[in-house]
Amino acid sequence: MKARILDFMKDRKINRINFSTLLLLLPLFTTIAQTTRQSDSYNLTVFFYNTENLFDCKDDSAKADEEFLPESKRKWNYYRYKNKINKTAKVILASNGWHPPVLAGICETENKKVLNKLIWDTGLSETGYRFVHFESPDKRGIDVALLYLHDKFKIIKSYPVSSSIPEKNFYTRDILYVQGIAFGSDTINVLVCHLPSKYGGELSSEWKRMYVATRIRKICDSLFTNNLRSNIIILGDMNDTPLSKPVQKIIYSGTGIPEYNLISPALKTPEDAPGTIKYHGYWQVIDQIIISKALNQPPFKCEEKTIVNLPFLLEPDITYSGLKPFRTFSGPAYHNGFSDHLPVKATIKKLSTSPAIPDK
Repeated sequence: MKARILDFMKDRKINRINFSTLLLLLPLFTTIAQTTRQSDSYNLTVFFYNTENLFDCKDDSAKADEEFLPESKRKWNYYRYKNKINKTAKVILASNGWHPPVLAGICETENKKVLNKLIWDTGLSETGYRFVHFESPDKRGIDVALLYLHDKFKIIKSYPVSSSIPEKNFYTRDILYVQGIAFGSDTINVLVCHLPSKYGGELSSEWKRMYVATRIRKICDSLFTNNLRSNIIILGDMNDTPLSKPVQKIIYSGTGIPEYNLISPALKTPEDAPGTIKYHGYWQVIDQIIISKALNQPPFKCEEKTIVNLPFLLEPDITYSGLKPFRTFSGPAYHNGFSDHLPVKATIKKLSTSPAIPDK
């Protein structure tokens, strides 16, 4: 703290200040720092980002990752891989001002090696992030993962939930389930998901998204059966809009019990980027954050849910006008951007320091 104050003085050419005055100021700076830490400790910022093919540049014989190798058409070499890692870290660090998200769900990441590089070989190494990840049976080798600040979120348990149907030759990303403690004493259940794409046609592929949505819904119903006030956060690329059948399947329980239903907090959509992807000139919100009602009732409140439209994540849309996500690839051509998706984030605030309602 003293060193920071001295730097503060030096930067502003007031280093002639009397040392006794500095001593008088120290309690004030300390109080401000403590207040900031206390305020931040009662805010749970959650974030989700589709990173657009965060692959390493080495061949995995068990995965169809040939697109992302040095000798491929994409010429995915170490320089491009490292650049992509740094850009992804930049997005996470810049997404929430001075305080990085406590929970950051990501999808389209290849393996643990990539995640280790992301949190240890970039500016994220100073934040205290750790991650939860399991290999999934997705044929391309892309998985979901959860980054978390280990001093603010204590893991209780985690495991993957299969969403594949081998007998139908349907292999997709697992749902990642993580249970942990936030706000010092509150149990939080986090699901990170990446529903199947519309490849092959929206209607013909809808059953795949519905199947995964049903799996997510069953997890939520099970949690509510054990505790009607379960704190649940779903972070994911739904590959569908909020009013689509798969997303509505996730939100509304088939049990007929209203308390089991989830909520999708109102989304603040910036004028320059009113969606998380732009397809043929139209913005859509397919990356979403869904929570249980308990996280928007005392002692909690979901204060803000917004699309992260940092200027460096966007570029001019020459074809359709306006802006569009600044992506890594434009077709097969390297574009040196960030992702074809924009992230979303939400802030859940604890309104009081009263003891949490115990799990039943």
